[in-house]
Amino acid sequence: MSAFWTVTTVLLFAASAYVLGRARALACVNGDVRKLHSLPGHYGWATVFYALVPGLALFALLQIGTPLAPLDTIAAVVLALAGLFWSLRRITADLRARKTVEFVALVLLILAACVAIATTAGIIASLVFETQNFFAQYGWRDFFLSTTWAPRFQGNSDLGFLPLLWGTLYISAIALVFAVPVGLFAAIYMAEYAGRRFRGVVKPLIEILAGIPTIVYGLFALITVGPLLRDYFAQPLGLGSSGSSVMTAGLVMGIMLIPFVSSLSDDIISQVPQSLRDGSLCLGATQSETIRQVILPAALPGIVGAVLLAASRAIGETMIVVLGAGAAAKLSLNPFEAMTTITVKIVSQLTGDSDFAAPETLVAFALGLTLFAITLCLNVVALVIVRKYREQYE
Repeated sequence: MSAFWTVTTVLLFAASAYVLGRARALACVNGDVRKLHSLPGHYGWATVFYALVPGLALFALLQIGTPLAPLDTIAAVVLALAGLFWSLRRITADLRARKTVEFVALVLLILAACVAIATTAGIIASLVFETQNFFAQYGWRDFFLSTTWAPRFQGNSDLGFLPLLWGTLYISAIALVFAVPVGLFAAIYMAEYAGRRFRGVVKPLIEILAGIPTIVYGLFALITVGPLLRDYFAQPLGLGSSGSSVMTAGLVMGIMLIPFVSSLSDDIISQVPQSLRDGSLCLGATQSETIRQVILPAALPGIVGAVLLAASRAIGETMIVVLGAGAAAKLSLNPFEAMTTITVKIVSQLTGDSDFAAPETLVAFALGLTLFAITLCLNVVALVIVRKYREQYE
């Protein structure tokens, strides 16, 4: 039996079990729903659970390590039918079918949470395992303390982490310096000053920025922003002659981050109780003073979370950096020079026909684990800030 017919059969069986269970519950009370302990739909879903789960579980167990056999399908169908008849016979007006349905929903939610946790654990485990292989071939002191990044598959390589870290932090800092003020001021205006019609038009337009693919932002940086910065700033000031630079990638990335800061901050500011605004205005404060001294302190935890989300997004960006900032790993304060980030080098070291067991390839996992640790520390710092400055408003 093909997968399509198998799924169709299971769905038809589940629909039949639901209809039979619901009808059985109504028949027990002659159609008077008020006499039932649970809603009729709960009895239907409970019947589906007792009919399907045993049969599917048996079928899955029989398939472990063995090919599909007709007897396996027959045994699963027989057990499913037995579960259906058993569940129909136990249906009475006093059966607490709602608790069965709630228990199944709770189990599904727990499984979903476990999948998320297991996925995270698997990612960390794979990074740690491959990072150990890398440090078995390349010294960790050279990796963390060297200021040179020069991978060579045919000879000795210098795989210093510091130039990549500097490029990542430099570009991210420029992006946040541009995105946070613009996004926060836009959120304040949208929440406190803008009319309903203006807000209904402008806010969706700002959020469109979050839906633009990063490759489009990268092309915008390569074709438009880079040449403009080169012709009007870098060359006249004698700071460079290339359109690929830290400033190019930082500005374009900042444009991309505006909706992350603006939308979240707007929602947080709008959730500040109106009574706080009214109380401040009644005490004689102006609207701007109310925003500075009442609304922003109340919304500070949410605003910090928005900035943290934007920072994490900036640190993990790749395409804008590739097209806007180039691929040069260097330590420099000149914002009009080409630099690169950790994520760009992770991609470049894992592409191509290079030997996967070589240090030049395994270094990508060390970079990934280090980037994960940096992001984790950033989250911890933000959590400490939020807990320190959180204020409770009744």
